[in-house]
This record gives sequence, structure tokens and C-alpha cells, in this order.
Amino acid sequence: MNSRTESSIPFVGLHAHSVAGSPFDALGYPPEHMDFAYENGMDALALTDHGNMNGLAWQVLHAKKMKRAGKEFKPIFGCEAYFIPSVAKWKEEYEEIKNASKKKSDYEADNSGTTVEDEGASKKKIKSVLNRRRHLILLAMNQTGLQNIFKMISRSYSGDNFYRYPRVDYALLKKHNEGVIAASACLGGVYAGNYWENRDIGPDAILGAMRQTTQKMQDIFGDRWYGELQWNNVPEQHELNRYIIQMHQEFGIDLISTADSHYYNADVWKDRELYKRLGWLGKGRPDYLSDELPVSVEEIGYELYPKNGDQMFESYKKYSEECGVKYDDKLVLDSIKRTHQIAHERIEAFLPDNTVRLPDFVVPEGSTAGQTLAALCVEGLRSLGLANKQEYVDRLKHEVNVIEDRGFSKYFLTMKAIADVAVTRQLVGAGRGSAAGSLVAYVLNITQVDPIKYGLQFERFLTKGGSGYPDIDYDVSDPMTLKEELIDEWGDDSVVPITNWNTLQLRSLIKDISKFYGIEFTEVNNVTSKMVYEATPLAKKKHGITAGVYAPTFEELMEFSESLQKFLVKYPHIKTHIEKLYGQTRSASRHAGGVVVGENLDQWMPLINSGGVRQTPWSEGQNVRHLEPMGFIKFDILGLASLRMLEGAIERILRRHHGIADPTFADIKDYYDKNLHPEVIDLEDSDVWQNIFHKGKWAGIFQFTETGAQSFCKNAKPDNIIDLAAITSIYRPGPLSANVDKKYIGAKEDPDDIDYVNDTVRGVTEETYGFLIFQEQIAMLAHKLGKDLTLDEGNKLRKLLTKKGTGAASAEKDKIFDKFRRGCVEKGMRDYEARELWETFEYFSGYGFNKSHAVSYCVLSYQCAYLLNYYPAEWLAAFLDKEPETRKERAIATAKSLGYNVEPLNVNTSGVNWEISEDGKTLIQPLSSIKGLGIKAIEQIIEHRPFNTIEEFLFHEKIVYSKLNKKSIHALTLSQAMNELIDDRFTGLAHFYAAVAEDRPRKEKNLHDNIEKYAPEGDFTEEEKLEYLVNLTGVFPINAVVTPRVRQRLDELYVPPISEFDPELGVTWFIPRECKLKKSKNGKNFYVVKVIDDNNETTTIRCWGVDPDKDIVQINRPYMAKLNYNQQWGFSTFSMRKMFKLLA
Repeated sequence: MNSRTESSIPFVGLHAHSVAGSPFDALGYPPEHMDFAYENGMDALALTDHGNMNGLAWQVLHAKKMKRAGKEFKPIFGCEAYFIPSVAKWKEEYEEIKNASKKKSDYEADNSGTTVEDEGASKKKIKSVLNRRRHLILLAMNQTGLQNIFKMISRSYSGDNFYRYPRVDYALLKKHNEGVIAASACLGGVYAGNYWENRDIGPDAILGAMRQTTQKMQDIFGDRWYGELQWNNVPEQHELNRYIIQMHQEFGIDLISTADSHYYNADVWKDRELYKRLGWLGKGRPDYLSDELPVSVEEIGYELYPKNGDQMFESYKKYSEECGVKYDDKLVLDSIKRTHQIAHERIEAFLPDNTVRLPDFVVPEGSTAGQTLAALCVEGLRSLGLANKQEYVDRLKHEVNVIEDRGFSKYFLTMKAIADVAVTRQLVGAGRGSAAGSLVAYVLNITQVDPIKYGLQFERFLTKGGSGYPDIDYDVSDPMTLKEELIDEWGDDSVVPITNWNTLQLRSLIKDISKFYGIEFTEVNNVTSKMVYEATPLAKKKHGITAGVYAPTFEELMEFSESLQKFLVKYPHIKTHIEKLYGQTRSASRHAGGVVVGENLDQWMPLINSGGVRQTPWSEGQNVRHLEPMGFIKFDILGLASLRMLEGAIERILRRHHGIADPTFADIKDYYDKNLHPEVIDLEDSDVWQNIFHKGKWAGIFQFTETGAQSFCKNAKPDNIIDLAAITSIYRPGPLSANVDKKYIGAKEDPDDIDYVNDTVRGVTEETYGFLIFQEQIAMLAHKLGKDLTLDEGNKLRKLLTKKGTGAASAEKDKIFDKFRRGCVEKGMRDYEARELWETFEYFSGYGFNKSHAVSYCVLSYQCAYLLNYYPAEWLAAFLDKEPETRKERAIATAKSLGYNVEPLNVNTSGVNWEISEDGKTLIQPLSSIKGLGIKAIEQIIEHRPFNTIEEFLFHEKIVYSKLNKKSIHALTLSQAMNELIDDRFTGLAHFYAAVAEDRPRKEKNLHDNIEKYAPEGDFTEEEKLEYLVNLTGVFPINAVVTPRVRQRLDELYVPPISEFDPELGVTWFIPRECKLKKSKNGKNFYVVKVIDDNNETTTIRCWGVDPDKDIVQINRPYMAKLNYNQQWGFSTFSMRKMFKLLA
């Protein structure tokens, strides 16, 4: 192990940046900076990112890790804030300039959570009012100071303070300065601002401005205001240093020297330079960044890594000599040492208060969280009619006690408060994840599935001795709307969406870095297009995966892709850059469903803003867990399209069968509660099971959108929710690769042939035909067969079985195995039978699935199937509404296969959503499916139709044509939604389009003139009509191209569409949408043909060695072909004339 560097001069970096909070300006996350600083001889480091404290959670967690490793290192929490003297005055000036500007859009700010520091722009006179700001270092001396900085940052990202940059001003500093140290920062700092703004006037003006700044800062901070010196070869820096020293002499302010570090060691300076340039790709590179990277660090003029005291003094001597400026060595030495004194004498050794912060408003005054939860649970049990069932009473007491002992009562009350709001606004899911195993969640109406009825375990969700907070995922139909409503109801300081930090990924890095170095795109694309295909099979083999989708990791791509390896050997500098830049911060986005709920959250974390929404500065997910360790609990509110489909179907049912013309959500909820709620709906309706799941009607059935899942389900023939849960649990890569699906079907067909070890095993596994499908089954068998094995231990075993190695986990597993073996023997099993059963546990532990989740989700699958069975038209209309463009044609084909007609677009019948004809046999395509046709235009059409002639449509006295404008009429005409209005005065659609839309007539006379004028236009070709329709609706009308006769013949021959290509058969069908002639490297002609099928998936076929004069591809016509396929090139053929057959 390398020994730490020793420094004779004590120093602590009080000005440092990381990629966590200074993206495209700094390199490396806080742990890398902290580790280097420690090895470089320092015992503390401040993190002062630009305008935020996004790296603070990294600091805290790594400081704890260093302490556990015996490394004494003090994290210092701070920020380099953006400062202006007065936000109010700045806003006045901004409004004046904006109002005077002819192009007001230039003054509309892009308020993003990712503030990219424009280094060159801040270190000079700033002309643009939108960009105006100066830097100011703020350091927390203690918890009070930290919370004050939190408040200032939260405020800087809101209201008038936030335009492009988050700003603080004197008023905010004065209000929240307690416990805060401030320093003047760099060449972009507050003193530097005085320098740049007055430089052209002269030294007296500079000094006058700096004196004013010093007096104001001293009035606010007193002796906590420091002048900051920095050392580089920039001449202006030394001019500024001299002025700051004069402030020290005149006002007695203490001086500090800072490294202003931006990368985590001296060797990665070039990677940081490249990273800076990548940040400006597509945005217009600023003048101060050259096209090429500097050859040496001397070209830049400074080294920005975490230096120690000796290195700081060396930098001072080197750069002051290079710039020909003399200083007082003692004064500079004292400024270096003073940082250490500040770090250890003025700043307390503390970590942020991480008390869990859940809202108090969920607990009534005069009650505790535990008392409130218990009372609500008893009330819920009574309302469900279960209060007299001892099994439920005992289970509820147990769960409430565990929840209270773990300190989670307020968490459940908060989750209930969210659910109480949600159920009054939109449909919610029956349950999700292990929380569905909780009776408390059920009686509080957080979930809708009775856990005792289905044998769902609370211990799978929460155990007595576990660690960490529970995690209840909550499904709703519209999560964004619900979160906005929660914010409106409880305040944006109480409900804060969680930020996701997006990072640089391998494919984009290779392309961007190669582009920077001028490497040919074709060479780069050849690598990026192959690397995943090359690495995936080898990575799957490494993990023993033989089925299902797998995404190789960064390390696996580097290890297994031959093309990538060769490329990086050829360009070793790119490999170096990739290794340093992979995973660095790219941008901020919003977590799909996560929110933090508390009170006065802006006082306990430094909130940021992204896209106009306040968000957390820290993230919580698979890659990082930064919120819970800081005391903030994530609540996941997630969206399910199937719930929106339920709402849409119920709305149509109420309109068509219950006489409710305009159903409210209360009407929809009432129908759901009385007909579809899991406690009401008949989940054993044989008609639903046979008509949908046995016959394979899959129109929008939740969890059964893939053909593989559909086929497995149809063959397995489920008859109840547990059967369906088993099917969805098996249809995953692990079980499929072990052929569990085939074995399960065999066992289900012949249940009498199943050999159970004993009645206990039968009791636990009979519902899954002898297989261990659910994780809970392992826990239950361990509990029932083991000697004094609790369900908590059984669930711990489930986790231990998946862990390899010989550490503490292995020892604990051995201990549980011994209790299990002894219990089995005591219950009459032979020792070898116990060991065999344990081996079965180990085998299935990697495949087992969460029963609570599976059952809850299958209830939703059944609800979808119920509506399809009994209200097919209503369900199909809702299904078509919610299917995305990429799957719309497939959905339309499904509706037609179920016997429904689909009426094309029509201004007289089409609505906002998919409608149903009066006879219930036709589905009518909506006007909202037309691109470029807004809701206001659609409202005008619906309000004033029917239209019998084109004159009635164009010259209606009540239509507001500013809403139904020329652009709208253009889209309506070319999408053929107005074909009903084409009479015999028009020679075709082209004529109609020219006379009505292209040359939009304002009066009837103009229309009649246009009809005569454009008569020669005639009609569009069928190809043109098809293209217009596809471009405007996103739907390719497969059924208009593939006739019923052709489809019948394909079905008879068992020829699959190309998206379901069978390599053994080799024959497939498709429709070419585009054909491009290209030349190979040796000059041979080949086609790249883009094709589509009835799954609406686009695929590419390469046709080698073609003769353009003889090999003709008919666009938009169906073909059958025999093709080759491999992972590198995809689909191809070497004899197009022999292998392609035109079908119509």
C-alpha cells in the first residue's frame, strides 16, 4: 500500500468542485476527490460546487466509509453560490431590457437543474442581463450554518432568483448568514466583478467598488468574510490578488489561498478539458475553448487538482515568478496555513442531521403516529367486515407491532395520506411489490388484495430485525397529475420530486470523442453497431442465461466486444478518455415516480429546479441511494397505462349502457368499486378464463403483450389468479432458460403424477404443481419444516441463498441450514431428503418471484380480461386510445381480428378519442391521431358538425377559424378525414387539396374559382395517399396493403411476419417502406431495404449483389422472402430475385 504524501505546510482546500454539482466543468465524484486529498496529505476538503450542493450526500457517505476504514478525514460542506447585489433591482433591469427587445424569446430563461458553468464568460465583464452573476464561496461552520446555506440555495432556485442561474443577494445573505463563512472566490468572484466592471475606468474605480463590497460583506459576516487568493499564470489574477491584499491592509480582512480544484488528480487534466468541450456539443462552443485539446497543462496556465500545502506554496512561487509579480512570502504562507485553521478551529466536525423527516400533518394533534395508525387499522378492518375473524385480528396486531417497533408508523400514515388523495382523483392499482403482503396496507386502502386470502406474507415485506425503510410502490393512472395535485394540496416544500442524474454512456462517448478527434463516422458506427451484439451472447453465457433479453454492462462490453477492443487498441487515447469520462454527469431529469414527502424540506436539503419544478439535489435508485441515508424517504408513485385503459373503458360503458352523457371521475370510481374492485369482481368466472386466457384474446391484456407470454399462457390454460401469477412469474429469463415453463405445463396437465416429499411440501407447493415458483414458498417451507425457524428467518434465507462466497452470509446460511435439517429429520424426513430439498431451494432461489407482486398484478390482468370479455367494444376503444403510435396498427389489426370494423378518419364522426358506432360493431378513428391538428381545432369541428358540403366546413358563421386554421385544414385534407366532403366538382384528392387547403379560399367565390383553376391536379397516386396517411397519423394501413386473401394464404403456409422471424424456417413476410442503393467497400451494389409488418416494427434487410436495372423493389407492397440472419448484419440475402416473391 502506498504511504500518504506528507506536507510540511498545513492546508485544506476550501474551494473545490466535483462532477456531482459542476457538470462539464469538474471531473470526478466527491469520493475520488476526497480519497486523493487524503493520500496527498490533507485531512479535510470542502466541496463548493456551482450554485448547488448536489455532491453533499456523496461527501457524507464517503466520509463515513473513510472513517470505518480508519482514515481520519473531515468533510466540509459548502457551495460556490451565484451572487448579485440585489435580485429586485436586477429583475427590474431585466424586465426593462426584455420589454424593449424586439426578440423577447432571447430573454426567456431555460431553467434547468443542470447548471453548466461558462468558465470564460464569468471571468470578464458580463454584458447579458440574463447571465449576470458573480461567484461567492459559502462554507457551513455547523448544522445551523448548513441549514442556512440549504435555505439560500433553495431560495436561489425559485421565483425571481432563478433565471438561467440560481442567485443569492445581500438581502438573502443577511437573512441566513448565521454559522456561515464566506470568501470572495475566483476570477469570476465578487471582488473580481468589481475589478472587471471598473477595469476600463481605472484603479480608483476598482478600489472604490471593492471597498463597498468589503463593507457590505463585513456588515453581514464580520470576521467570517475572507479575501481569496489564487495562483496561476493569468495576469489578471495577479492584478486581482494585489487589490484583495489591499482590502486586507485597509479593512483587516483575513486572506486565504485556495486551489479551486476541478479534477481529482493531476493526471486527468486533459480528460477534463475534453469533458468541458463535450458539454458544449450542439450548443455553440464558446470562444475561450479551442478546437483542439491543449498539448500540456502549461498551455492552460493552471493545475486544478486538490493540492497540499507544499504544492500550494510551489504554485505561488512558480506562477508569481512567471508573471513577474512580487508578493510578501509570509503573507502568502499565512493565507495557505489559515485554511487549515479555519477548517479545524472555526468549522465544527459534524455530519448533517439525518433525522428521518416525514410530515407531522398526517398525525392528528394530541395523538402519536403509533396510536393513529392502530386506530385507523381497526377502523379499516371493521369497514371490511373482518373484525370478528381472529386470524385477521392476530395478523393485524402483529403487523402494527412490528411497524411501531421499527419506527415506521408515520411512514404508513404518509402513504395512506397519498392514497387518500389518489383514490378521489384517479384509479389506482390493486397493489405492487411486496407491500401487497401487508394486511395493514390492505385495511388502510393502500392495496386492494386481501393478503390472507392469497397466502401473501408480511415478512416478505417487513421483518422485525431488518434494516432500512419499507418501500411501497404505488400504481396510479396518471402519476404526473397526482404529484402536481399533492404539491398543490400540501405545498412544494412538502412534496418534492426526486432528481435522476443522467450520465455519459459508452455508445455516445465513443461517437462524441471520435468526432472530436476526426475519426471517420463509418469506422465508429461499425463499432457501436456491433458491440452489443458481440458482447451479449458471451455475457449471457458468463451468467448462465440462455433465454430472454439481456443488456451487457460497460465492463462486459469492454471485455467481450472484439470490434470495440480492436478499435481501442488502434486509438488508445480514446480508451483513456472513455475510462475517465464514462459515468460522469450529463444532465438532470426527473425520477419516473419518486417523491419525497415531509415538511419545510427546503430547510433540510438544498432544493434545485429542473423544468420549472422543484426537485431534490440527491437521487435514490438502483445506482445510488443518497436520500434515505440523509433522512429522506422515497415514495414511488408510478403510472400504469392499463389503469388509464380501465378508466377509458368504464367511461364508455357509463355513456353507452348507463345513460351518463359526461361521466365524472366519481361516476367512474363508483362503477369500479361496484363491479371491478378485487373484493367484488368474480375472479373465478370461467367465461373470462376460457374466452380470453385459453383462447388467446390478447387485446391490451396487462402483462400479455409479448407473443411468448401469450403462447405460454394459452398452453398453460390458467383457471385462477394463482395459476396466472405462476405463469407471469415463470415468464422471465431465469426460469425460461431452465425450461420451467415446459415442465410446469407438463405437471399441470398431469397433477396426479407429481411426487411430493410429504404433506407439508404438498401444502406449500400444490398450488404451483410441485414447483417452487414464488419466493414466499421457500420461506414458508423453511419455517414449517425447520426447527424453530421463524418466517423472518425464512425470508432472510431467500436472500442468503443467492449470495456466493464464504463470509458472514455463508456462516449465517449454514446456521439456518442446520436448523432446517434438524427440523426436517424431527418431522420424519430422511437426512438426504432434507438435503435434496435444500438443494432445490438453492436452485430455485435465483428464479423465484415475489408472490405478492405477481398476484396483485394478475388481478389487474384479470380486470382487463373481464372488460374485454363483457364489454369488448368499450375495452377495444380504450385500448386503441392508449396504444402508442408504434403499436397502433397492430392494435387496429387485433380489433379487426375480433370482428370489429375500423372506420377511417372522418370530420363528421371522428371525435377526440376512439369512438364506438351506435350498433357497437365499428370503432371510429379519432381526429386527435392526426399530427398537426390541435385540440382547439378539433373542438371547433365537433361543436359545429355535421358538414354536408365543403362550403359548410370552410365558411361556417360560428366556427372560429383562428383555431381551425390553414395548417389544420391541410392536415385534415391530406389525412383524408374530409373525403366525405369531396363531391363531383372535384377530379380527385389532389384537386380537392389544392382548392381547399393549399390555396385556402376566404370566400365562396374564391372556392369556386379554385375549383376551376386547380381541376387539372386530378388525384394523388395510391402511393402518395398512403405516404400522406402514414406521415400524418403514424399508422401504416397494413390491412389496405395485405388483402384478406393474401393474409389467409400466409396463415395457411405458417409464414410469420419478419418481427417474429423463425431462423429454422427462414421464410417470412414484410412490406418494403424504403429502398436505398449503396456500394460496398469493393464497389459492389447492394440495397438497404427498410420493411414493416403487422406488428408495426421497422426492420432492415441488406440485399447483396443487386442489379438496379433488374432487381426492382416495389414499395408498400407485400413480399414473402427467404432470408439469412446473423447478429452482426441482421437480415440479408445474396439472391434477391430468387428469394423475394411479390404477393400482390
